[in-house]
Amino acid sequence: MNSRERFLATMYYRERDRCPWGEMGFWPETLERWHTEGWPEDVYLNDFFGFDRLRERVPVSMDLIPAFKCEVLDETPDYQIVRRESGVIAKEFKGKFSYRMPQWLEYPMKTRSDWENEIKPRLNPHSAIRYPEYWDEKVRMWQQRDYPLALRMGSIFGWLRNWMGLEHIAVAFYDDPVWIQEMMNDLVDFCCMCGQRALEDVELDYILLWEDMAYKGGPHISPRMFRQFMLDPYKKLTGFIRDYGIDLIFVDSDGDAELLIPLWIEGGVNGFYPIERASNMDAIRLRERFGRDLRLIGGIDKRAMIAGPAAIEAELRHVAPLFKEGGFIPWCDHHVPPDVSLEHYLYYVKRMKEISLEK
Repeated sequence: MNSRERFLATMYYRERDRCPWGEMGFWPETLERWHTEGWPEDVYLNDFFGFDRLRERVPVSMDLIPAFKCEVLDETPDYQIVRRESGVIAKEFKGKFSYRMPQWLEYPMKTRSDWENEIKPRLNPHSAIRYPEYWDEKVRMWQQRDYPLALRMGSIFGWLRNWMGLEHIAVAFYDDPVWIQEMMNDLVDFCCMCGQRALEDVELDYILLWEDMAYKGGPHISPRMFRQFMLDPYKKLTGFIRDYGIDLIFVDSDGDAELLIPLWIEGGVNGFYPIERASNMDAIRLRERFGRDLRLIGGIDKRAMIAGPAAIEAELRHVAPLFKEGGFIPWCDHHVPPDVSLEHYLYYVKRMKEISLEK
């Protein structure tokens, strides 16, 4: 089977030769480390690990256009304070801590005026550069592909949280709920209009949505608030997608988002990732609770990869039933961090493949 056939057979619980082999992603510092530990500079990563081709995306930009000007506002030997393309001002660490979470200092959207004058004008879905040059040529190329192809179709809560900050958006749900609802409705309209050409021109295999709306202790908003503000926008977005014949719709959220999964499913989502183990997410429990209606990607504890063979073996054996059942692809529960040695990751890849081939 080729990568596309294997992916679709897995997601629709059909007979296949094995589960797909791949990874969500890697921190740049991880790859730098691995070059010092044996990964040759002149070998592609997928070839080195023997992975399937799984991470291809249609390059439609749903970013702010034009982006905010990137600027270094202050700098010391240990960190720099920068304005990012999103407009956020952040304190970014240097050296061996550069991959750590930055400190968020200021957000570009504090008022309705900021939304109307700074953010919304950058969300023109008809901006010509949202689609790559020579689009028709790329469409013809994708018609011949043998790998799965996805489209990222944006966010409803996550983008607003990024532009406002968690504290501000949490307060705004109470102080100005009409404004929050207006913005969420506008974002769905933007995502639909921006993605429409790709949905029309390309035979896509699945859609990716992004929210990141949970911490280790639970979601950022309650299920009641999700139902009030986000359920109808989700139904509109997923209904629009399915009108083009695409059934697989995944949402990406870190943290313990399990309380929200029933609402995502009600809103038309049928896939979830990356199943963050440090937040007590568990692929086996999710399958037991939600059944085959929820496809799963991820769920392999990065801490097991750090610890080594015994922990890796235990983690893989825990999810082994899903290898056989389908509707599941084993990936690290986020990008593989630089704490993971190449030796340990190679062991993980070897055992993941062996277990996936067991009868």
